[in-house]
Amino acid sequence: MPLEEALTLVHDEDLITVSGISIHRNPMSFVKALPKSGVKNLSFIDREPGVALEYLLRENLVKSVRVAMATLEWFGMLPAFRSKVENGEVEFLEDVCGAFIAGIRAGAAGVPFMPVRGILGSDLVRLHERKGTWKIGRDPFSGEEILFVKAIVPDVAILHVNRADRYGNSEIVGPLYEDEFKGKAAKKVIVTTEEIVDPEYFFGRRPTLNAVYVDAVVSAPRGAEPTSMFPLYDADYEGILKLIGQG
Repeated sequence: MPLEEALTLVHDEDLITVSGISIHRNPMSFVKALPKSGVKNLSFIDREPGVALEYLLRENLVKSVRVAMATLEWFGMLPAFRSKVENGEVEFLEDVCGAFIAGIRAGAAGVPFMPVRGILGSDLVRLHERKGTWKIGRDPFSGEEILFVKAIVPDVAILHVNRADRYGNSEIVGPLYEDEFKGKAAKKVIVTTEEIVDPEYFFGRRPTLNAVYVDAVVSAPRGAEPTSMFPLYDADYEGILKLIGQG
């Protein structure tokens, strides 16, 4: 469907997540169009976001953020993210990489939670228990104290991929990060793609994400810029610096 139609799948107050990490494979063509849709008060969840989150914060679309880290690699922390958190302009819940992965895997598998070793003793446990996202419990087999992470189920996942057919079968070349789990966990999935291929392309190939999970497919050549898209193009470092107001 056209980008404009896909934008209507994101609603006020939605919990969203995006593909890629940091400065790699963010769905920037879609993210840059979001302000035009009039959507507001989004919540954002991810493990290691970067450029896409920074853009959404600068456009004042996001009211709360839950991430394990937020970086632009050697360009440092996201400026708007740091400023808005320090000034109390957005609500922030710090996560842990292992706990986020457990939560998104639980969401993808359709189970209510996933157990995680470690983390116990951290103040983050108290913060997450207050939010209802983590809970200390007992291993029913050994009786050992263990942490349970509630399943993460985003309202919308926006994923940029290398290839997709019109049904939504999608292929990511290179690192997947957590994108396969995000696509299976989310209530709605919007795929933006470098290339639309004939359905026959996937005959004999296993898609990274099957069409059954996908609600919209949008043609978006070079749709990750200024982030990278392996193996097609590298990150546009000058473009990233310009976006964060340092270029």
